[in-house]
Amino acid sequence: MNHSIHSVDRATHLKIVVVALVAGIAVAAFGIAARTNADYSQTAQSTHVIKAGKPVVVTSAGASQIR
Repeated sequence: MNHSIHSVDRATHLKIVVVALVAGIAVAAFGIAARTNADYSQTAQSTHVIKAGKPVVVTSAGASQIR
C-alpha cells in the first residue's frame, strides 16, 4: 500500500481525477437544481413592499453604571 500521492501509479492518479470530477459535477448539478426550483418572478400581485415606520430608539436599562 502506498502512503504517499507521489509514489502511486498512473491508474491511481486517474481514479482520483475521475472521482473529483464526478463530485464536482454532482455539486454543480445540485446547486443548479436548487436554484431553478425557487420562484424569483415578481409580478404586481406577488411583490411585497415594506414601508418604514416610526423611528425607534433601543437602549438597555438593565445594567447599573458606576462612575
